Amino acid sequence: MAEQALRVGIIGCMGRMGQAVAAVVTAADGLVLAGGIDRAGNPGQRLAGTGAPIVADIAGLFEISDVVIDFSAPGSTAAHAEAATVAATALVVGTTGLTASDHAALDAAGKSTAIVQAGNFSLGVNLLMALTEEAARVLGDDWDIDILEMHHRHKVDAPSGTALMLGEAAAKGRGVDLDTVACKARDGVIGERPVGEIGFATLRGGAVIGEHEVIFASDSERLVLSHKAENRSLFAKGAVVAARFAATVPAGRYSMQDVLKLQLGGQ
Repeated sequence: MAEQALRVGIIGCMGRMGQAVAAVVTAADGLVLAGGIDRAGNPGQRLAGTGAPIVADIAGLFEISDVVIDFSAPGSTAAHAEAATVAATALVVGTTGLTASDHAALDAAGKSTAIVQAGNFSLGVNLLMALTEEAARVLGDDWDIDILEMHHRHKVDAPSGTALMLGEAAAKGRGVDLDTVACKARDGVIGERPVGEIGFATLRGGAVIGEHEVIFASDSERLVLSHKAENRSLFAKGAVVAARFAATVPAGRYSMQDVLKLQLGGQ
């Protein structure tokens, strides 16, 4: 008997990322696009090129899916986590700009189903996080750390979720809490830079998919670690890998690092 295909639902199915995920799911072996939902509405219609239905409500999408991928705008994550809990459906969250209450809702949902949440699903970015943590661990406080990111003009949150992930990695390498050392904006006469500060700078413009740099600067040299996304398919492919992972693991709260460990043979 053939193995049943994994049914994947998409929240934000008409957005840039939602459409990219739909294309990857449709082309993948062992997956079927169960349906989607979008704040633009259009229930009863079909997703272009897939034949999958656009459903009328979140609960209905979770009921027809084995795993749901969420790339919607921030603000509804807690409701989506609750729907995942009720339906016992795995949830992959790529929405950025999450609040503390959003994370608490995902933690609660992780007690009854598998939740994978990441600010970025790129393999390269997740390796960049590991490199950032190691560099911050090795280099002392006499090396300043700044994180520069640029995205398209339509992105609504800043700094990006990926920039914050890189900041967390740097803070972890130094053994500090990011919230206590982060500087997310500089304007006016701000005085000298405090020792140990981790700075952020944000650029928005054009159609840039995503560029990130982590800059380590001392009095005599600079080390720059960078990543540039060439197209959105890399994020969509990573999210689909995370969806396959979420469908096979016990209930819990997982990160893309957990997904990559399994992909690399548990190392």
